[in-house]
Amino acid sequence: MAVELLIDNKNGNVWDLSSIAESISWTTSRVGKPASLEFKIVNDGITQDKQFTINNGDIVRFRFDGTNVFYGYVFKLGQNADQEISVSAYDQVRYLLNKDTYSFKNMETGDIIKRIAADFQLKVGRIDSTGYRIPKLNADAQTLLDIIEQANTLTLGRAGQFFVFFDDFGALSLRRVRDFNAEFYIGDGSLLTGYDYSEDIDSDTYNRIKLYRDDKQTGKHTPYQTPVNPNMGRWGILQLYQSIDDDLNAAQINEMLAQLLALKNREQRALKLDAVGDIRVRAGMYLPIVIKSLGIANLVMVEEVKHSFDGAEHTMSITLKVI
Repeated sequence: MAVELLIDNKNGNVWDLSSIAESISWTTSRVGKPASLEFKIVNDGITQDKQFTINNGDIVRFRFDGTNVFYGYVFKLGQNADQEISVSAYDQVRYLLNKDTYSFKNMETGDIIKRIAADFQLKVGRIDSTGYRIPKLNADAQTLLDIIEQANTLTLGRAGQFFVFFDDFGALSLRRVRDFNAEFYIGDGSLLTGYDYSEDIDSDTYNRIKLYRDDKQTGKHTPYQTPVNPNMGRWGILQLYQSIDDDLNAAQINEMLAQLLALKNREQRALKLDAVGDIRVRAGMYLPIVIKSLGIANLVMVEEVKHSFDGAEHTMSITLKVI
């Protein structure tokens, strides 16, 4: 297994830290966070070169067995009494934690991504068409990432399919999740070394969906909600309450109610796996899982994965969303 870790000072100097970097970890999350690369180097050897520097803002490139893994920028540096230098780097998504105000009309999620990326001088790569144009999206003093994720959520509610947004080695990408599958499975007899499983109705379960819109001219508040269902008796009322676009007609509203109820009106099952590492696993993809003792033998969405590299050993810890 070959690790390649380069630091680009942006001044013509590129330093190869592959042989001296320790405790390398690469973490990706499906929503809410940039991908990160963390590692340590001993303040010795190449670091004693008078020209060697590592600064916040430097470019970090990481490849594993010839595969492009991470392209990002140093955001945090530290040093301890043992002369170990710790480095934390994030990909372009970190810059989407900036806040701003936007108003979009009749645009796909990909169009919104391209507009924001252009405004903040970020690179864009593959953008899959969602097939759904969001009639209107207004965001006031929100993080850019929240705006993009809101567009993704609206698309899910109307188009009924998942899209994952991430930085693909230095280029912002939007991919259709169903086309982003692994060619192997994890579980009984394959890569799995341990697991932790739980069920809850506390994190993202709703058995009543209530949508509303306000008419700014008349001041009228119009609610729309799903009917009573058996899970209200089982769990009590767990209500999702959110506004909707003025342009939606009655049929579209009913469709949105049905889709949200189908998605949210169930127990949320969480599964955390420890496994032998495979660099193809990243957050946002579907991963085939086979664990007979849990009755699981299907595709499961990866919420977060942390790859750890320690010498010749490559392991990963995976958090999954089981439906």
